[in-house]
Amino acid sequence: MRGWHLPLLQDPAFQDLHPLLQRSLLLQGPERLLHSLTAQRALAPMVLVAYRQSQEPLGLVVSKRLNRSGSCWQLQHLRTSEAVLGASEAGRMAVEAALVREAIQRSRSAASWIATSPSCDDARLALLRQQGFQPLRRETLWRWEPCNSGQALDPDTVELPAELQLRPLNSRTASAMWHLEQAALPAQLRQLLDRRVEDLLDQSQTPSLMLIDNSRQQAVAGVRRLRHGSRGIPELELSLHPGWQHLQGPALQWLLEQGAAGSKQVIVRSDLVDSERSQWLHSLGMAPEGEEVLMARSVWRRHAPQPSQEMARKLEAVLGKLQPRQGPIPTPVGRWSR
Repeated sequence: MRGWHLPLLQDPAFQDLHPLLQRSLLLQGPERLLHSLTAQRALAPMVLVAYRQSQEPLGLVVSKRLNRSGSCWQLQHLRTSEAVLGASEAGRMAVEAALVREAIQRSRSAASWIATSPSCDDARLALLRQQGFQPLRRETLWRWEPCNSGQALDPDTVELPAELQLRPLNSRTASAMWHLEQAALPAQLRQLLDRRVEDLLDQSQTPSLMLIDNSRQQAVAGVRRLRHGSRGIPELELSLHPGWQHLQGPALQWLLEQGAAGSKQVIVRSDLVDSERSQWLHSLGMAPEGEEVLMARSVWRRHAPQPSQEMARKLEAVLGKLQPRQGPIPTPVGRWSR
């Protein structure tokens, strides 16, 4: 995206993205400079715009790195203009498919891509499948008003198990939260996300907290407030170690309330497959906001073929015959005698 694109993006489909697009333009220079010096968190997303020769924007895609190494990227926004939407479904699919392919092609360092879609958007799900994305996880989004739910706990009456201690997420405790999420995520998704400890800190904001087992120095439950929620209100990600399901009750509710502190409303993400967790969240007064499908794909890039060792030896033998002849080096035949 270039600066002259922004005045052209006046279609209602793009209006809410203007602050993000302006930020991307302003930070393009510092982003390139910092990325050449050190592996820091990405300052701005990559924005690609599709338009006709008459400079009429047809659509845009916003993608961003999900880790410092750049091995995993996410399709953050994929939009088409109202003119394209009103023309035909095939036209919309063609524009969006071209944008997705170009975004994947331009991110040379990416080994995997992540995208999310509402479970009811059949057209978007079909498009992502056509581009090689496969569904890996289905999440329910719960809207929660802790103060108005009528289920709020009195902090003075909450009794945690003696071996557990509340800790905030920071540079010293991030490793424990990372190990907890590694245990809670499906193996294939864990591999594609390629999330390191520093990436976890980059993607979180305060307050993010965890319960740590003092005897093992292991995080057993955590609530992480995600950075840059897409709905304008804070989003919480709840993680519970598979061996500590018995914490699902007052202890986990208290942890959620601590993570939601200072917010009238929050969105809590929960795996749709965990029906027991869903029933428990509903009992706390949470209302289902919708369902999202998390999809992912790997990227295989063809590298230039490297000559094998056998071929290298054959070339060396041929070139050796073309070199000028040299006299043989004498070698001793028998033992030396005094």
